[in-house]
Amino acid sequence: MERIMSYLKKVRFFLFFGFILILLVSCEGMPGGDARENPPNPELRVKKNLEEGRGFRLDTAIKDNFGKGGNFLFASANELWRASLDTIDFMPLSSVNYSGGIIITDWYSDGNNLDESVKISIRFLTNEVRSDALDIKVFYKKCNQIINCKVSQKTGPLVAELKKEILSKAAIYKKQNKDKNFKEYKGSKRLSK
Repeated sequence: MERIMSYLKKVRFFLFFGFILILLVSCEGMPGGDARENPPNPELRVKKNLEEGRGFRLDTAIKDNFGKGGNFLFASANELWRASLDTIDFMPLSSVNYSGGIIITDWYSDGNNLDESVKISIRFLTNEVRSDALDIKVFYKKCNQIINCKVSQKTGPLVAELKKEILSKAAIYKKQNKDKNFKEYKGSKRLSK
């Protein structure tokens, strides 16, 4: 019996420290941990987070949603998604899946040359506005007759222009969203000095 109790103590010891180790390792990639970007004073951190729209205000949460189902922003809150749709809004869409992170247009021809068409596929690799967030593919279809068509994927200036345009618009939307969410913090009186 004493041997079993000793074994159980060792197992509990290793489980406890294993759990602590897993807990500490899982905190490594969490955002907001850079002390250089956050003020050391907790009241200033609260003020900064609330002004940037990252905080939680109980009074507005209750007042704004009382008697309502909630506030659902879905795709309108994602700057890359909005910028992509705005950039290719002249093209007919074949498939759009926000949760899957992909937009596929239908074949598009400008009307001048009906034998040539273009199709664009935009895949979202992350929601962050950065250059590697998008995987854009452009396909060209050239037809000699209605039946005889050749489809090819091309990389080139169109892909670069689309990516630049989408990222530029997304950066503007992100700044507008940040400015819109900015609310002056009127908490502690010690901060107003």
